[in-house]
Amino acid sequence: MLSERVSSFGMRPCLAVLTLLVLFLGVPASRSQQTAQPSPPSTTVAPNLETPEATNARISQLAQAAAVQPGDYLIGGGDLLDVQVFEVPELSREIRVNESGYIALPLIPTKIRAAGLTSFQLQDKVAELLQTNGLVSSPQVTVSVKEQHSQPITVIGAVKSPMVFEAVRRTTLLEVLSSAGGIASDAGNVVLVTRNGNAAATPGSGPNNGGGADAAPPITFTINLEDLLNTGDSRFNIPLEGGDVVSVPRAGIIYVVGAVNRPGGFVMESDHQEVTTLKALSLAGGMTSTARSTQCVIIRTNKDTGQKDQLPVDLKKVVELKGEDVALLPNDILVVPDSASKRAWHRTGEVMLSLGSGVALYRLGTGAL
Repeated sequence: MLSERVSSFGMRPCLAVLTLLVLFLGVPASRSQQTAQPSPPSTTVAPNLETPEATNARISQLAQAAAVQPGDYLIGGGDLLDVQVFEVPELSREIRVNESGYIALPLIPTKIRAAGLTSFQLQDKVAELLQTNGLVSSPQVTVSVKEQHSQPITVIGAVKSPMVFEAVRRTTLLEVLSSAGGIASDAGNVVLVTRNGNAAATPGSGPNNGGGADAAPPITFTINLEDLLNTGDSRFNIPLEGGDVVSVPRAGIIYVVGAVNRPGGFVMESDHQEVTTLKALSLAGGMTSTARSTQCVIIRTNKDTGQKDQLPVDLKKVVELKGEDVALLPNDILVVPDSASKRAWHRTGEVMLSLGSGVALYRLGTGAL
């Protein structure tokens, strides 16, 4: 009898341990051996979206915060300078900066790089050269700008107001974009800055101290718009020079209308970016509960005829990973019909009327797709 009680008492901890194991695991062994089925991707999250108006507001705010404080004028090509050497009239004269940014003074064997310097910096440089070449033992030089004819900065492409920006002081890329009204709705995600090769050359390079005997080819800086707006790094908000051309390439817009949670147009990063129907649907916040997902269409302009072609697509199968996820082209319109409405959304005329009445536009941040 005693042994039976001991045996019964000894079993209680084992049963307790087994009970805890079952509760902890929570899944029968037979269920864990079943093949896991892939779940359809979520179509309700749209990362890194903002309207073009919000982007331009950020450009304006950052331009004000990062604006270079007004300072001395930077000499540029075409400027007329008055160089005076105290008590040495034969070295004093008016001289115009050539298009390469250099000036030549008598008795100094090399051309002097003037572009990009202030008048104070140039007079120190001239004084140093006069003393180094043994022309004047203790030179006192003054330089003043009599005429400003530096090349302006041109802003073109997908900006609100393409313009020619007259820079009378050091100017940053953000400041120029802000002056142009910000970017247009269909702007891509990069900014190109093309600079004359001679202007970008470093002083002291080339023959005769870089005298501009050989014209250097232009160079282009490619700056990511998201890096420019989000990092605050001066490597992206570069200072511009006279003659620079700032260009914002255009990108395509993908439209999603109908029974979706966020209908609108979504600006691609570039015309070469691939956006599929599933990605576009994700950006639009997914379909509503009344969407006719099996009867969706893509409206696409035929390049040969100019007509609007209609391509049927079954988004239900796409979401369930059972159908082809079709790649969209710039300016494609993905139409998701609504079963609760009698309107035929797939009719081209009604869709174009809807777009003409104004749809919300969203920009895609880097990595959003």
